[in-house]
Amino acid sequence: MLNPRVATRYAKSLLDLAEEKDIVDQVYDDMLYLNKILKGHRDFVNLFRSPVVPAGKKIKVVTALTQGKTSDMTLAFLKLLITKGREASLPEIIPLFIQQYKQRNNINVVQLTTATPISDSLKTQIINQVKASGNMEKIELEEKVDPKIIGGFILQAGDKLINASISYDLKEISKQFDNNDFVYKLR
Repeated sequence: MLNPRVATRYAKSLLDLAEEKDIVDQVYDDMLYLNKILKGHRDFVNLFRSPVVPAGKKIKVVTALTQGKTSDMTLAFLKLLITKGREASLPEIIPLFIQQYKQRNNINVVQLTTATPISDSLKTQIINQVKASGNMEKIELEEKVDPKIIGGFILQAGDKLINASISYDLKEISKQFDNNDFVYKLR
């Protein structure tokens, strides 16, 4: 992160302004769109971080990419970043904006890791169980498939972690064998 304080301030300012103009959800969608572009196109990130490319060309590229796809406020914000020389912080500002939006709207991110993809009905059951046990009303489920866990699941909701994976159980059994817990010690 280049400058977390600057990124946090810009993200908060954008969120406050969007709230004042009553277009928070639209700006949030714009940030998701821009985040997808940043993650999918490394050249876009390099463009913002390059001191060689003049600000005018950066504004033209941003305008071409966002015209008609984002709100006028988001485009004005991007132009402001470029004219102030803070465009290199954009890859840090966007995730912070998304995080602050979720905090303000009490959206809890729950990460679920499984060895294979799961059905929609099972996802719904997991969300309902987390809602019931964690006093969470709005939940956003982030799924990850990791064959290394062999089976079971790993669920992280806030600061709580439930590791019910086969790989975790095998590691615990391996520790017991390393400690010789199964051999009676004569002393």
